[in-house]
Amino acid sequence: MSRIQEVARESFGWSRLRPRLAEAMEVLLDGGDVLAVMPTGYGKSSLYQVTGTILDGVTIVVSPLISLQEDQVRSLSEATGVPRAVAINSSAGQRERERDWDALTSGEAGFAFLAPEQLANPEVRERLRGIDVSLFAVDEAHCVSSWGHDFRPDYLLLGGVIDELGHPPVVAMTATGAPPVRTEIGERLGLRRPRLFATGFDRPNLRLEVVRHEEDAAKRAAVVAQARRSEGAGLVYVSTRKDAELYAEELLEAGIPAAAYHAGLRRAEREDVYERFMDGRARVVTATSAFGMGIDKHDVRSVVHASVTDSLDSYYQEAGRAGRDGRPALVTLHYRPEDFALTRFFSGGGPDADELARVFGAIALEPGMTRVELAERVDISVRSLGRLLGLLRDAGVLSGSDDDLRAERLDPGAAAAKAVAEAASRQRIEHSRAQLMQEYAETGMCRRQFLLGYFGEELPEPCGNCDTCSSGSAQRWAEEHDASREEAFPLAARVRHETWGPGVVMHTDADRLTVFFDEEGYKVLSLSAVTDGGLLEVLGPTA
Repeated sequence: MSRIQEVARESFGWSRLRPRLAEAMEVLLDGGDVLAVMPTGYGKSSLYQVTGTILDGVTIVVSPLISLQEDQVRSLSEATGVPRAVAINSSAGQRERERDWDALTSGEAGFAFLAPEQLANPEVRERLRGIDVSLFAVDEAHCVSSWGHDFRPDYLLLGGVIDELGHPPVVAMTATGAPPVRTEIGERLGLRRPRLFATGFDRPNLRLEVVRHEEDAAKRAAVVAQARRSEGAGLVYVSTRKDAELYAEELLEAGIPAAAYHAGLRRAEREDVYERFMDGRARVVTATSAFGMGIDKHDVRSVVHASVTDSLDSYYQEAGRAGRDGRPALVTLHYRPEDFALTRFFSGGGPDADELARVFGAIALEPGMTRVELAERVDISVRSLGRLLGLLRDAGVLSGSDDDLRAERLDPGAAAAKAVAEAASRQRIEHSRAQLMQEYAETGMCRRQFLLGYFGEELPEPCGNCDTCSSGSAQRWAEEHDASREEAFPLAARVRHETWGPGVVMHTDADRLTVFFDEEGYKVLSLSAVTDGGLLEVLGPTA
């Protein structure tokens, strides 16, 4: 611990580390795996920065955005007595990349940042096997989970890469993730009995509010009015590129320096909006979820959602971009009841059974193909193929790494049917997440208690800093539910329902409990109905 504190202080200038960071570093230094679920701005990067500085060898950091990689390389270059860091990505020329690889092989460089897409390249993984890797860090680890927002199939490769490197200590980091997402992160990365460090979810300085509207015009007017009167920097989240542009235009017409950000902009345009927001020239950014990872402006005073998100995971991560300086900030959701029906509609349909059968059949006929070779053989894009392979793996009909794909002895049609059933289960889970988002919007209980309960944390009393607390609704709700809590179904207990199968208790109240069922997703159950009918069997504590 003294060595950890010494490096933190002398190399990085941190007089103290936030709670549990040093403890997580000790686990990594002892050779263990860590899953760190902590909000942005909490200092998760220190987990690999300090640990990688202490360990001999190279620290590999998987980071999904070039801008994030460059920021971290810059941060490490400004530290004292820290090994050199390199980012091996498409922004550099071939000659520069070769110099960086040579520096890693010789030990001149001690940190390497790569995108998950690069690790799909067998040549890149071959070069990594020639390097002494002492630590493997996965940033934005929720991208490995198809239950989480921002799911990226290329993250599914990482478990195989970790094994190929002899499974050095692994730290998986995310700013969000309900317990089911955390479980999937651990499984898909192949973490070995990982220590979970989940902290910092409660942000008392954020005031939580929800405003219901009956008409779209009224909602739009209220969003613009709130963005106009809010002091300091603000974010307005929308669901479409068109809305991002329209809200920005309305704010500009009202004299508010605003800019729109979405994936349809050219890279140079997106970078310009980002820079203007960070230096204050654009006071408000109206954005889709594309304005997400890597946004770390500490003085954001308001985050307004003009559209509902697909889950509380997505909502709380976007809302959490407010008030990172610890000062008061306002987080508001504006919605119409029909917005939730639209969210479920846009969640999309199931996979194409013929495509699944074609992919499985090709692997069965010629095992050992790489993913790139397979994509060419079945005439499907590499990205689309990644989702299909993920479903086939989850259905238990496909095994092996992406360089050595193997199919079970099964008819392609039967294999596809299993994968379609797996996809249907996933979609039920996504729908249940959207339903919980609606319940958050319409609840009478303390909103902070509701949110923290979703993430597996308890807040004993109403927070006093949300609209339901201010209106008295939260207190009335608490009084109405003030019976003795039923201890038969403790938080995080594994249970089995006679219809929905196994699950885990996520949140308990005096009259109800929320359970995440492995195949069905989230269900809010009447406690009296469950106990009187004997519908739930307690299997034991969660893993």
